[in-house]
Amino acid sequence: MTWTSLNAGIAYPEIFLLIAACAILLIDVFVSDAKRGITHGLTLAALAVTGAILYSGYIPQRVTAFSGQFVADPMAAWAKGGILIGVALALIYGRSYAAARQMYRGELYTLTLFATLGMMIMTSAINFLLLYVGLELLSLSLYALVALRRDSANATEAAMKYFVLGALASGMLLYGMSMVYGATGSLDVVIIAQKIATQAANPTLLVFGLVFIVAGIAFKLGAVPFHMWVPDVYQGAPTPIAQLIGTAPKLAAFAFVMRLLAEALGLAGIDLSQIRQQPMLLPSWSSMLMVLAVASLVIGNLAAIAQTNIKRMFAYSTISHMGFLLLGILVANEVGYSASFFYAFTYVLTAAAGFGMVQLLSREGFEADTIDAFKGLAKRSPWFAFMMLMVLFSMAGIPVFVGFFAKLSVLQALLNHAVLVPGVDGAGIDIDHSGLVWVAVVAVLMSLVGAFYYLRVVKVMFFDEPTDTAPISACWDVRIILSLNCLLLLALGLVPGYLLAKLGEAVKLSSLVLF
Repeated sequence: MTWTSLNAGIAYPEIFLLIAACAILLIDVFVSDAKRGITHGLTLAALAVTGAILYSGYIPQRVTAFSGQFVADPMAAWAKGGILIGVALALIYGRSYAAARQMYRGELYTLTLFATLGMMIMTSAINFLLLYVGLELLSLSLYALVALRRDSANATEAAMKYFVLGALASGMLLYGMSMVYGATGSLDVVIIAQKIATQAANPTLLVFGLVFIVAGIAFKLGAVPFHMWVPDVYQGAPTPIAQLIGTAPKLAAFAFVMRLLAEALGLAGIDLSQIRQQPMLLPSWSSMLMVLAVASLVIGNLAAIAQTNIKRMFAYSTISHMGFLLLGILVANEVGYSASFFYAFTYVLTAAAGFGMVQLLSREGFEADTIDAFKGLAKRSPWFAFMMLMVLFSMAGIPVFVGFFAKLSVLQALLNHAVLVPGVDGAGIDIDHSGLVWVAVVAVLMSLVGAFYYLRVVKVMFFDEPTDTAPISACWDVRIILSLNCLLLLALGLVPGYLLAKLGEAVKLSSLVLF
């Protein structure tokens, strides 16, 4: 077996990132605290080069490597691009924050790179074992990053909660994977899907395995009722780490769900002539996701109203946004997958800008993590008050910002829900989603509820007197990139069709739709 026969070239971005992370880890040993900017620069350069390798090796089709365990397809390429952007923004916005709080150390950068590597593996793995390895590489890195600020009791407590609950969720996910392995005799996503389609798998074990897998996925997404860790971790973690947790991993989680549910336990890429006259697992996990999505929308939006800490508000907001993300996936067709992909991609940009504003107002000895910290921002800095307004309007789904079109695309997918799968005798298996109209109504109502707590921050910024009159100090590069990030939310809202079409094409070319 040679390097060429393994087709390892499609994994060059991951291979380079692993080498770069190890190199930066060694180089940082010889870098003094006064020159920590070298590590920062090298990390951003590593992300940029990884992105360049990813772009140069883009293939508009599905290609596998390492004996079918690793795949490069357009969906993975777009997801990895969004992950790299999200991680880079977290490092750029968090530089001054980390320097003022004794976090400006090599561990911050090396752990972030290993977390990024884990996310990239999650998007391309099509083997249960490799999927789990990618997930654990991400999770273990994030546990350590949350506890990176050793002098903070809140950070240590948040890290412990995250670790304990994360270990429980990982165990549930792994147990579910082992049951699917027992039912099908394979860890390969493609083989598992084929055996399920041809009734060559134990149905009892499959159903039990599905329940544990969905529970593990729900925890990683922060969906109700597995959301308990989200507000505590967001509030207790240093803000750059909270930004990292709340942005790029959402794209990786979307790809993870697609590999596990749409490909392995769904009908994606399956030859319909193989399907027998028997209900598949797709209706089962679609119904489970419906319950998780509706509960997340209701609990997330209602709980966010009572929050005075803006990071906790963002946490409950994230829970509700993940509900919208699941709504697109449960439709289980091209429109739904594309809408969820678009939602995840744009949410990364929106959440990054929101956390960036929190860090912009923070300084040494002062955490701008309460809503009161934004009082009178329009008088202190009209420009950044306007930038924050765009972020909040996008999160609330107000036209003409991209958040509105992300929600609209999911709602359209819910209303285009009918899926008819022909069977071998032509009678067909009707996967009924007739109840999705009321789900769309609930989603709209909860969006209206969510608009309240976003607009409350807008009111505080523009109509209250400032309680903090200190000048806003930030490096010019942070000011420019944060402004561009916020303006991008408006630009994508004005012309959402291009990105939505590209992501939809990526889903289709990746064989993630029913044929």
